[in-house]
Amino acid sequence: MSWYLYRLGRWAFRHRKSVLIAWLVALVLAGTGAATLSGKTSDNFSMPGLESVEAFDLMKDRNPQAAADGATARIVFEAPEGSKVTDPEYQSVISDTVTSMASEEGVLNAVDPFQAQQVSRDQTIAYTTITYDTQSIDLSEAQVSTLEEAPEAGRDAGMTVEVGGDALTSIPETGSSEIIGIVVALVVLIITFGSLIAAGMPLLTALIGVGIGVAGITTLTGFMSLGSTTPILATMLGLAVGIDYALFIVSRYRHEVMIGRDPEEAAGRAVGTAGSAVVFAGLTVVIALVGLSVVNISILTEMGLAAAATVAIAVLIALTLLPALFGFAKRRIVKGKIPGLRQHDPEADDHSGKPAMGQRWAGFVTRRKSIVAVLGVVVALVASIPVLSLQESLPDDGTAPTTSTQRKAYDLIAKGFGAGANGPLLVVVDTKNADDADAAVSAATAAIEDIDTDVAAVVPGQAIPGADLATITVIPTSGPADEATQDLVGEIREAVHATEADTGADVLVSGQTAVSVDVSKKLADALPVYLALVVGLAFVLLILVFRSILVPLSAVVGFLLTIGVALGATVAVFQWGWLADLFGVDTPGPIISILPLLMVGILFGLAMDYQVFLVSRMREDYVHTKDAQRSVVTGFSHSARVVTAAAIIMISVFGSFIISDVAMIKPIGFGLAFGILADAFLVRMTLIPAFMAIAGKSAWWLPKWLDRLIPNLDIEGDALAKRLGERSEPEAVPAGA
Repeated sequence: MSWYLYRLGRWAFRHRKSVLIAWLVALVLAGTGAATLSGKTSDNFSMPGLESVEAFDLMKDRNPQAAADGATARIVFEAPEGSKVTDPEYQSVISDTVTSMASEEGVLNAVDPFQAQQVSRDQTIAYTTITYDTQSIDLSEAQVSTLEEAPEAGRDAGMTVEVGGDALTSIPETGSSEIIGIVVALVVLIITFGSLIAAGMPLLTALIGVGIGVAGITTLTGFMSLGSTTPILATMLGLAVGIDYALFIVSRYRHEVMIGRDPEEAAGRAVGTAGSAVVFAGLTVVIALVGLSVVNISILTEMGLAAAATVAIAVLIALTLLPALFGFAKRRIVKGKIPGLRQHDPEADDHSGKPAMGQRWAGFVTRRKSIVAVLGVVVALVASIPVLSLQESLPDDGTAPTTSTQRKAYDLIAKGFGAGANGPLLVVVDTKNADDADAAVSAATAAIEDIDTDVAAVVPGQAIPGADLATITVIPTSGPADEATQDLVGEIREAVHATEADTGADVLVSGQTAVSVDVSKKLADALPVYLALVVGLAFVLLILVFRSILVPLSAVVGFLLTIGVALGATVAVFQWGWLADLFGVDTPGPIISILPLLMVGILFGLAMDYQVFLVSRMREDYVHTKDAQRSVVTGFSHSARVVTAAAIIMISVFGSFIISDVAMIKPIGFGLAFGILADAFLVRMTLIPAFMAIAGKSAWWLPKWLDRLIPNLDIEGDALAKRLGERSEPEAVPAGA
């Protein structure tokens, strides 16, 4: 494989103008498509087989005009201190607001709080529920604008008025986060190379790759429904891996040029060696991301496939556009020195006659290998303890920033009506096959009323005319994300079993809170299956790469430690509230349900990146010397500086998203940043060298029968070096090159 990549690198070097033009044309076409064909994003997702979702589907089928899945909004009114919302001047304003909203286009119903008893006991807070005939994604700008302006009359009258609900769902923006990550990456690249030319190449190619990937995703929104976080995740991951992959190849090219290699030959060797590692590192990331589709949740599938496509583009750009840029820069790759900074060859054996820090660290780890291994594992296990208390939920207005109107509306409702009023449960009774419909609804209502824990109120069954359906509303005492509410969903389902058996009716527990409970459970059940699939495929791939059993096994065990540390830190900060102010966590609470799966998928792929880059250099030296102990130190010292820079860049890119106000993005950014920190510096650069030193030559053991079966992918470039060594001189550089 390295031979074909070597030839690809030289071809791109020679045809640099054509390669550059092709990628720029792709960028322009993707950008044009995004500007002219894009549509709206939506955070609605499908998940077949869940009771709560089936209830919504049943209501839509039996009573389409009710728009069971339509957007909803809540306008919450609080009277000034010392006054009540029932005071004539305030009640009049509230009623006028409700009447005005009821007459707006697309509004199915606007509930009068004074008739529906949606007024707090002390009569200081009231709220109206507004239901639309379409989902939030389909609301027009005019409808959203009208909803946003609805509180003005109440505010002018002196009341506090806030708006919540999914009708105000907006597309998250993270532009400032991306800029911070890019700036930090540039600083790290400049320090790593000491050259603007070398530092600029990884950044330029990563931005082109992300531009093509995200523009392509944006174009697809005009043809299919995609979540609003899909392009954000693609941007986050595309920037991180795009810079890292280019960094490894640029570093290898500079090394080849610095030792006197002809630029075209250097480009070929860089792509043939470091490029091989990039291909397999990228492949592990793609496998992990595509594997998210096995969960069968549309939003996860979309995010995984979109991010995987962006990673694939990053790999292609690193293998083709980078050597083309080498063709323009030639030996200037080692020029463009920054005043005050020393130019580095990150892959050199030493700096200024002294052993590099990486070499000194590797020497320390290999000398104290047993102690380092034990201490490292203990640290990882202790940091993973918070995972044992992991709680999961879907984001709602309670996770919105405290400064947002959605969060203020949520808090006002909790203040006036109790936390459970923000997440009522909807029990749907299907009486189509019941012997007595009224008796079935009454029996279900009675069964729920008999539950003596966490039930604040039960609104008796209300029949839906002509639909053979009735609904019972249950108001929990606890909030939507509380563990007690999740337990209540199970208790209700258990309580109505007898009703179903006795009456022939089907009773389904639904509502957004029940959907959150069902989704969280399905995701938790899917995690072991997903983990086994991804780890199994990657294990096979790593056997092919390293021609070893123990090295892939150590990579997988190391990853399990990484995910434990990353999830443990995320639980400690976002659920327990440790250092919450430092990371801008307004209200600690359950972790977003899809976060563990996303972290497993993304971190596994990225963890294998560093495993491939570090251990491939160890194998490269072992193949040449057959000295297992020396290969650990030598291989580590050749790659440590670049891997360190790559890890810092990736931590910076992910970490910059922590400042986002988006409930889903902030913990993802934190979890990935902390995961990379733990994986790169604790696992890959400490535990893995210690393990390799302990294992010695056994680390490279492979059964003979398996050695004969699997192909030799030559990721370390040994076959390439032998093949090139058969020629006395490299091929002549074409005139004008």
